[in-house]
Parts: sequence; C-alpha cells; structure tokens
Amino acid sequence: MGKKTTILTLWLLLAVVAVSGQDVQFDRWFSGGTLRLDCLREGSALGDTVWVEHWIDRQAPWHGSRTQLLDPFDNGDYRVVVRDAATGRELYSRGYSNLFREYKDTPEGRTTVKRFEETLLVPMPKGKVTIAFQKRDKDMKLRDQTVVEFGGVKGSEKGVKGSERTNDKEVSTKLDVAFVMQGFDSTTEAYRKACDRMRGVLFGKEPFASHRDDFNIYFVAGDAGVEYNTFGADRYAMTFKMWQLYDVLGNYPCDHIIIVLNNEKYGGGAIYNFYSVTSLHKMAESVLPHELGHGIGGLADEYVDEELSYADLHRTKYEPLESNITNLVDFKSKWQHLLPEGTPVPTPDATVPRTENGPLGVYEGAGYSSKGVYRPAMHCMMRDYAPFCPVCRKRLEEVIGLYTK
Repeated sequence: MGKKTTILTLWLLLAVVAVSGQDVQFDRWFSGGTLRLDCLREGSALGDTVWVEHWIDRQAPWHGSRTQLLDPFDNGDYRVVVRDAATGRELYSRGYSNLFREYKDTPEGRTTVKRFEETLLVPMPKGKVTIAFQKRDKDMKLRDQTVVEFGGVKGSEKGVKGSERTNDKEVSTKLDVAFVMQGFDSTTEAYRKACDRMRGVLFGKEPFASHRDDFNIYFVAGDAGVEYNTFGADRYAMTFKMWQLYDVLGNYPCDHIIIVLNNEKYGGGAIYNFYSVTSLHKMAESVLPHELGHGIGGLADEYVDEELSYADLHRTKYEPLESNITNLVDFKSKWQHLLPEGTPVPTPDATVPRTENGPLGVYEGAGYSSKGVYRPAMHCMMRDYAPFCPVCRKRLEEVIGLYTK
C-alpha cells in the first residue's frame, strides 16, 4: 500500500469516527436553549404523514445531555434527527414511540384516519439545520419520513405559558423527571402527601433506588388531559393532548414525564420516550416501575394476552426492537452473551417464587404471545411485578447513563 493510499485511508477512518461517534461539540452547534416541536401525525395502518405545526423557543436551557447527543439505542418506532444543513452531519437524535403506533393496530386504526399530537424537544441549533422525522419501514429500518429546515436561533412562533422555574442556567448531568399531578390542588396537604409518595415510589425499586443521586425531580399540578379507556382498554390511561401537557410543564426540565392521576382507580400506561402514567391506586408502587420500564427503558411487556388485537406484534421475521424479548430471529443481538454456559434455548420453565427472577434463560411466553416469543426470566417487573430481571435492569441503567455522562 502506497503512502498516499495509507494517508487517504486513515483520513477516511477518522472522518467516519468523527461523524458517527459521540463527539459532537455541543457549544459549537447549539445555543444552550431548547426548541419545542409541536407536530401532528395523521393516518391509519394504510399510511401516515407528519408535520410541524408550531416551532417554539421554550425559553429554557437545554437540560438533556450535552455529551451523549446521538442515540445509541436502536429502539422506538420513530426517531427525530437534527443535521447540519450544509454537511448532513448528525448533531442530535432520539428514538421514541407514540400513540399513533398503537392506534394503527386497533380495528379502527386499520382503515380510519385520525390525527395525533406529538411534542419533541431538541437542543436549539445555532445555525441552519434540517430536522428529520424518521419512521421504520417494512424492513424495520429507520428512514426519513419528513424533513424540514430550521434557520437557527429565533423567536417563538407561538407563545407558551412560563413556570416559576425560568432562568436556571445549570447544566444538568442527571435524568430530569417531571411529575405532572393531574386533578390536584397544589396548595393542599393531599398534594404534598401525593408528591412525597410518588417520590418514594420512583426510588422504591431497583435499579432506580441505586441511582437516586442520578435524578432531578420536579412536581407541577395541572391537567394533562389523561383519560381512562384508551383504545377501549378500561385500565389504559393516556393523553391525546400532548401540546396541553407541555403547556402545563412550561419550561420545567423533563427528560421524562410521569403523570399522576388523583384517583384510586387501577390503571396507567407508558410510551417509550413519551411519558408514563399512574394513579394513586394501592398498587402504584408496582404499576409505576413497570410503566417506567416502558417509558424510560423501552422494554416490552412480558406477559401473555392472546386476546389483544396486537398479540401477534412480535411474531414476525424480524427481531423485536425491545431488549427484553426475542423471537430467536437474531438472539445474538439480545441476551445470549449473558446466559450461563450450557443453558438450553429455549429454556424449560422452572418453579420459582414470584418474588424471584429465577435463573436467566429463554422462556417461552412474552410480548402478549404464548408461543414464539421469549423472555429472560420466569418472573420480572415487566411480566408480573417481580423485581426487574438482569436484562431489563441492564437496559434501564444504560438509558440512565445516557443522561448522566
């Protein structure tokens, strides 16, 4: 190999590392502020479109990571990507899911077109960028669906109500969790007790208990628009009013949002990198950690319910996105490397107390399906409110690290 060829090869390797690695210099590309994108997604299972309805300067500092700007996880059905307009270099990305993804698997969603609100927060660019809204294609690869241009720092095109927390310039190296307390009067003792309880619920289970110092917690009272009976499931409590939710938050930091309902009816829900919901039910101490498994970790349900309309969701020719289930299409990408030597795949069921995970294995019955989808442990928070298994805990700790490095 000649000298010129060697130099060119080295230059190309360095260029690839510079573009693909976590080396984006935050202060070079971003102002330190936060850009709020209020979007509308319209469609059905037959197809959909997405566009930005409002561009909002959130009038608040960027509280996400300033070093981990590119999403290292191939999770979520969608992804937002900020690119330098001149070079196409990726500057920021985050995967997420939304209610539309669930709607299109319902009987109504297979043919009936509906609109869904989405709100995304990205660091405020200094210069001209493109913002791509990606979705997974039929081969489960993320592809640009809609690409828009943004000209850099500018004023709001829509006002947003501020909060008492306005000019905090401290750079956050923690995971900021905002509790939105729906149906509460913030001046009452009941509100204070509920806040204290929810703080304890959040840190009551591992791995959250061990990472208490990696979180900042905020509370705000307001109407997040959450209602029960989402998509006909009585206990499923979600909001279709994302813009209203973020108006309630004002400029509070919110790497993740937890909505708490002021009632004792069992229920809740969560969507990856969107929000999590719980009520004051006596089982909230188990419900909320389970929902955070979805909302923060992007973990799948591990229980079986063949009557659900999406029970066949993971019985496909593609490996599920979620790290805690497999259909054995590409098990090497999951927890195969964690299995004790000699573990049979699939693994026969074992008799284990419900309060224990049991030995790590590949147990059939997960992702709503009784056959063809497998989980890492006999019992887990994502199945029956047992402790998080090692696979789920590992992913949650990885995501926490994304915000704390």
